[in-house]
Amino acid sequence: MKIIIMGVRGLVGGALARRFCHEHEVIATKRAELDVTDAVAARHLIENERPDLVVNCTVLGVDECEREPEKARAVNATAPAALAAASHAAGAEFLHFGTNYVFDGRTHGREPYTVEDEPRPVNVYGRTKLQGELAAAAACPRTYVVRTSWVFGPGKATFLGAAPRELRAGRAVHAIKDTWASATYVADLAARVAEIVAGGRHGTYQVVNEGVCSYYEFALEAARLVGLDAETAARLVVPVGEDEKRREAERPRYTPMRCLLSGRVGLAPLRGWRAALAEYVGRGDAGRA
Repeated sequence: MKIIIMGVRGLVGGALARRFCHEHEVIATKRAELDVTDAVAARHLIENERPDLVVNCTVLGVDECEREPEKARAVNATAPAALAAASHAAGAEFLHFGTNYVFDGRTHGREPYTVEDEPRPVNVYGRTKLQGELAAAAACPRTYVVRTSWVFGPGKATFLGAAPRELRAGRAVHAIKDTWASATYVADLAARVAEIVAGGRHGTYQVVNEGVCSYYEFALEAARLVGLDAETAARLVVPVGEDEKRREAERPRYTPMRCLLSGRVGLAPLRGWRAALAEYVGRGDAGRA
């Protein structure tokens, strides 16, 4: 296959490029090379390359979306619609990444969200990402939407990815104790995306590692894996409340997810987040930003 991956400088885009390049021809674009909100330039790239698959990994940060809602709509909603339409016109499939933030995390009890649950986003990021999902699927019938959450791995300095490195170095981390979701190891995500594409069943997938955790629970497990004793871990992993962070965008508090479509096409759930984190730490990936 010939695959265009947009947003390759990001955590997910970089992992997908590494995963696909061994078996496919990959054309990787960076934001500096292609602004996905430039519909004409994006369409020309797709028309000229005639790919089999276009993957959109571009995203705008949650708080930046809250500050700049028009930019959020352009990147998260309008651009995916245009990319999907251009993909359809070129005879290509389209793959777009969604988020657990399409759910409000308020009234669902303690069961994981599935695609059968009604999305009710609570911030601009979630609303525009949901708009992008719907617009992409409408513009290109051969669209895969892959919702994921709390992705960690080498290549980008996120809290989850950096926590093992910071703790191993004896530096404290402030971890939110009252927000829960599904954590996702980017290597597992990339492998599952490859399986989804190979299967050819279009629709909405929710790809996360099994289990639920808070940032605080994740950090405590990271402390254990890097060899800290309980007393040291308790000192270095500092619990904080979501409200103490005073972030610009509201975050949904409980949004673990489960995938129905994966089971229907014969794909088993991904391993638990603790096992995935153990591999991340054991491989030394946690030492790389």
